[in-house]
Amino acid sequence: MAKIAGIPEVIHDFNMYLSGSRLAGITGDVKLPELEAITAEVSGAGILGSYEATVPGHYKSQEMEIPFRCLNEDYFRMIDPTQPVEITLRAAEQVSAKTTGATDYVGMRVVVRGKPKKIELGNVKQGDKMDSKITVEQTYILVEHNGTTVLELDKTNGRFVVNGKDVLAKVRKLT
Repeated sequence: MAKIAGIPEVIHDFNMYLSGSRLAGITGDVKLPELEAITAEVSGAGILGSYEATVPGHYKSQEMEIPFRCLNEDYFRMIDPTQPVEITLRAAEQVSAKTTGATDYVGMRVVVRGKPKKIELGNVKQGDKMDSKITVEQTYILVEHNGTTVLELDKTNGRFVVNGKDVLAKVRKLT
């Protein structure tokens, strides 16, 4: 049975990095991409009706929106459509020990790669933030929790790992 680090409570703090350099000027809320599996309808002899079968490792288009309070140099380093963007989020997740209630922290790291798909320069209003955004079409995501790889999806290299298990190893061997 897996060891439970504690009861997850909140993201205590996080930083965002662009190709290893810490970003400044982002907002306090970054929505991670959604993964929606590609499916195929299965029906025929011996099946009552039909059902949708997921195709492991195949996911629809994935986007990640990167918000900025105001335009800055980092923003413009990310908008060249010919260059991939690599974003890393490093967070301290606050947990409460189940037996004692003591507060502790575990690390979380999320790496996303892709190319800019949508550029929103934002609004200019005196005394207010601009709400500038860049939307990245994601082709790679890695999620590590407490030092363990729990998810890795690399669309261009045919790699899909869940809880340390290479789900597509047999597929790559057969093709």
